[in-house]
Amino acid sequence: MQWWGVGEYGGELWRPRESRGERGITMATAGSSAPRFVGNFEHALDDKGRLILPSSFRPKLAEGAFVTPLDHCLAILPAAEFDRMADALEEQVAAGEVDVNALRAFASQADEVVPDSQGRVRLLPHLREIAGLDRAVIVTGALRRIEVWNPERWADVSPAGTEKLADAIERGHGLAARS
Repeated sequence: MQWWGVGEYGGELWRPRESRGERGITMATAGSSAPRFVGNFEHALDDKGRLILPSSFRPKLAEGAFVTPLDHCLAILPAAEFDRMADALEEQVAAGEVDVNALRAFASQADEVVPDSQGRVRLLPHLREIAGLDRAVIVTGALRRIEVWNPERWADVSPAGTEKLADAIERGHGLAARS
């Protein structure tokens, strides 16, 4: 099964084109109206494979969302963010930068969801299998998306993220003030 690589939206494919010396995809900036998801939550899927979203996430997805595999987990994206990613991918395919099969995989693996009145979203069996999800899951905010992790996989990647954040702060990126 194809993974979407590593890093922000899967490495080179989803890295802002400006960071590769090209013009193109624009990213949301401070002051953007894009919803932000933060926090780390231990949850359990119900018997039907549904995830109860953390209460702070629910209103941000009331209009619907998309679930898609991403970097060994599942991403839950607000519709506007999914559309932004899909538009960028279509542009890259049209420009010959990305093979059309990447577009096919992206679209065919995604599932459109709307949280029910109890804040639950379905996670289809094939998506749970790709992400290695059973009953216990870790739900993390990743700013413009939600990630749903197998607890063991999260335990493997979380320390590396903490280390990378510390490195970025030390180099003057991220949270540190710039001179």
